[in-house]
Amino acid sequence: MDHKPALYALLRLHAEIGGKIKDNKTQALKLIQDMKHVEAVLHMLEPGFNARTIAPKRRNNPNPLFKRGHVIRAAIDVLRTATAPMSAEDVAMALFQSKGVKAPTMAETHRLYGRCQRIASEQ
Repeated sequence: MDHKPALYALLRLHAEIGGKIKDNKTQALKLIQDMKHVEAVLHMLEPGFNARTIAPKRRNNPNPLFKRGHVIRAAIDVLRTATAPMSAEDVAMALFQSKGVKAPTMAETHRLYGRCQRIASEQ
């Protein structure tokens, strides 16, 4: 009997549960229990299977201010018009101002600052 479709579905389910564990610590115990059940079924279908080889699925959290690929363009535009050297924090604040955000949340600031740092390190 060929179990490839079942194995594929279980691999995807395992990766998805792994991603949820990372994102939601409050439900971690139930999700870990669910993952162990999936691993048990994987071992029933394929006794020698190593479940540790499955990477957790990452969830995409899009930036509500910038579409995909637009942060780097906007950051480069800010740097082009700058009259003096700018830190990643300065670039992030300029990007917030360009979108009309007066007081960004700590999470928004951290995320955009991190992206600006990565842009600076790539250049």
